[in-house]
Amino acid sequence: MRGRALILVGLVVLVIVVAVVVLAPTLFPSAPPPAADGTVQQPIAQSNETPIPTATPIPFVELVIAVQELPRGFRIPPNAVELRPWPEISAPFNGITNLEDVVGRVARTDIFREQPILSNMIVDDLTDLARVGSDAAAILPSSLVAVAIPVDRITSIAYAIQDGDRVDVILSMLFVDVDESFQSISPNMINLFSITEEEGGGTTIEIEAPITGRPDSTSLGPAIISPSEGQRPRLVTQRTIQDAFIVHVGNFPLDGRYIGVPPTPTPVPVEQETEEGSTPIPPTPIPYPDIVTLGVTPQDAVVLTWIVEARLPVTLALRSATDTSRVPTEAVTMDYIMSTFGIEVPAKREFAIEPAVRSIRQLLGGERIELTGLE
Repeated sequence: MRGRALILVGLVVLVIVVAVVVLAPTLFPSAPPPAADGTVQQPIAQSNETPIPTATPIPFVELVIAVQELPRGFRIPPNAVELRPWPEISAPFNGITNLEDVVGRVARTDIFREQPILSNMIVDDLTDLARVGSDAAAILPSSLVAVAIPVDRITSIAYAIQDGDRVDVILSMLFVDVDESFQSISPNMINLFSITEEEGGGTTIEIEAPITGRPDSTSLGPAIISPSEGQRPRLVTQRTIQDAFIVHVGNFPLDGRYIGVPPTPTPVPVEQETEEGSTPIPPTPIPYPDIVTLGVTPQDAVVLTWIVEARLPVTLALRSATDTSRVPTEAVTMDYIMSTFGIEVPAKREFAIEPAVRSIRQLLGGERIELTGLE
């Protein structure tokens, strides 16, 4: 019996030793080998979990917000406004961030509930309402001035431009040759004259009818070369003013206030019984804007004024809301179009299509360019 007990004890001890040897690396991991510089490398924990993406925080700014309706001329009490967070990317540039700048002042225009209060919406005193100026002057940055130019459906990007947009100004010009002295379109008119000496000592000068052209020498003798048509102007187009600020599209209200003013609701038409066979009265069409006010630098304002006075066509190019870059461009002429896009002048052939092509379509109003004098 005593021998069996010793054998059992020995087996138990052997099992414990084997278990310790097998489980020791797991329970007590060995230190990592030293690196080349002598530092001990730390073990890197392995994880099969997918890392949770971190959301980019949206920056906010504190703006003064109206918590009740504030009619025009109302002195703003402390409980009518409060500071609230507003996304920085959409915060107005003339928003107010201090309650002390608003409390006790007078609303210059109607301010609606939950609306950010802007610096141009309040004045210090009731007497300032009459001399506060226009909304356009209030929102215009200090470095810019406002100039109005005419627009139509084509030049205004199909009436897509709105207040606050940014645009580039594209200008087209037609050039012709002129006489440097007369500043008249070439060619000049030539008057031939002859001088005749009379027997009595007098002189007679005879002036021929004017001839348009230039004197030249030909194989048949001296001649006057005259054009077959008027001089053809040369077209050039270039982007001029960049990143101009749209102050307003259309005419301003006569009182100058258009910011924060709610639009006039369309009156509900009164249903009236129309006589049988009578034609219903068509609704009054809403006129499209034909003028736009741009905020530009003082020098660019002079440029725009010169363009308007010269009656040159202007096209506005709408910019992205996030684009404020200024990229140089190259003036476009017929040579630029042909060289850039590989257009070649067709060669003369001993055959042609019938009927002859004597006109091409234009984009404006379906008009055509007619080639006259070729019949």
